[in-house]
Formats: sequence, structure tokens, C-alpha cells
Amino acid sequence: MEESKFLIITGMSGAGKTQVVRTLEDMNFFCIDNLPPALIPKFAELCRQTQARNTALVVDVRGGRFFDELIEILDEMKAMGHEYELLYLDASDDSLIRRYKETRRRHPLGQGKSLSENIAVERERLTEVRNRATHIIDTTDMPTAELKEKIWKLYSGNGGVERMIVLVQSFGFKHGLPLDSDMVLDVRFLPNPFYEEDLKRLTGNDQPVADFICRFPQTFQFLKKEEEMLEFLLPQYISEGKSQLVISVGCTGGQHRSVFIANRLYEFLRTQGYAVQLTHRDLQRKNK
Repeated sequence: MEESKFLIITGMSGAGKTQVVRTLEDMNFFCIDNLPPALIPKFAELCRQTQARNTALVVDVRGGRFFDELIEILDEMKAMGHEYELLYLDASDDSLIRRYKETRRRHPLGQGKSLSENIAVERERLTEVRNRATHIIDTTDMPTAELKEKIWKLYSGNGGVERMIVLVQSFGFKHGLPLDSDMVLDVRFLPNPFYEEDLKRLTGNDQPVADFICRFPQTFQFLKKEEEMLEFLLPQYISEGKSQLVISVGCTGGQHRSVFIANRLYEFLRTQGYAVQLTHRDLQRKNK
């Protein structure tokens, strides 16, 4: 069994630590922001005893005078036999200044100095920490998607390939549109099994309903077009750094047509190698 990772994240304010934490959370890391350095060894020991999952801690100058203890704490971690990696995020002064101006946030070193002066002071305080880093990432000209991809390559443990989760769900329009939908497919144009007396109480999971829907050529024309669209779209979403895509398939009541089509799209995406989940939101509602 692969040993859990213990990652300490630090670096220049505005260099991308927040985005890194969000990416690690998508990778099922347990993340803690702005932990006082003095607590790191105790927390590392707790993680080792409980065999906790991969953990990431953010430690930076927001900790004030406590941050200056970090080098001493890293030496203590080494003496105690705790394995860790130190990730340092950096960026050019011009890039950091531009980001602060865009977000209109105050530098954590506070007032009394200009932004340029605060950046210079922070960079000086971080010199020794930077020299200890396992990995240094310069985000100066790095788009968010590229930073996310780099974190996946470093820490995913699956060859650096991000596994975007695709959720395919069926629903009934009369019960409301799913609010988490990224893509909505309306299949109410297909003939409705609800009006067939022997199919009314069945669902799209039942073979007689599937046989009925498959009698119509527009079913397969629609599926072919949707599969071609997904073959094109999903790699584009992944390249833009999307971690989850929700595809909602709707018919009137969420019992027959949407269930059948959602099942077919789920099977198609599985054959394409995507991490895909299937749910039928309204299947437990009674037909009326």
C-alpha cells in the first residue's frame, strides 16, 4: 500500500496557493490553511498514527512571527523521522503586483509600506524556506489550468492524468431542472412509453421499455449525435481544468425515456475510459 503524502505548501502571497489547495482537495487531500508551524509535528504524528489520507498544509507569512519558526520546525520534523514534501509557489514581482491590483486585496504584511516593499520583505523572509523546497513552481505566466495540471502530475499518484468525474443523471422536467447541471439534454421528443398501458408502471431500466424506445430510428440518431458531441467536448473541458461535469437528461416525469438515454450515455462514457457515475433523480417517484 502506498504511503500517504504529507505536503507543506508555502511561498509568496498571491502566487497561487489557494488554487493549489483547491486542486489537492479535488484529489482527495485533507487540506488545512494557515496552520501555525509549531503544530505541524504534532499533526504529522497524528496523521501517522491514524494512517490518515494524503494531507496538505499551507504555512505562510500570514502566521506573523510564528512563521519564522518554520525552518526550525522542518529540522524537528526531519529529526523525528517524519517524511514530508515542501512545495514553494513563486511569481515575479510584477505579476504579484498585478494580481493584487486585480483582486484589490491587502498584502498580509499589512500597511505602512508600499505593495512593492511588502513583496520585497516577504521574499527576503522566505529565502531560506525556498532553498529547502522539494518542488518550486513559478506561476508568473502560468494559466490556472496549467497550474492544476502540474499539481496533478506531481501528486496524483496515477501517472499525472486528471480524472474528471462525469455525472450522468436522469430527471423529470415536471419536478424541476437539476440546479447542478452543466449540460441539459431534453428527450421529450421521443415517443412516450407512459401512454402504453403495459409500460406505464415500468421504467427505463426495464427491458420492455428499452425495446419500445429502440423501435424508433430517432432514438439512435439522437444517441449518435450526443456521443459525437461528448467525444469532442469532454477533452476540451479537461484541458480547461474542469474536475466535474454534470450531464442531466430530462423527460416529462423522469421515469422512462430519460432513464433509458442516461443509461446508454453512461455505458458509452465508460467505454471511452471516463470516470463516470449514474443516478436517476426522480425514479422513486410514483407514476401518475
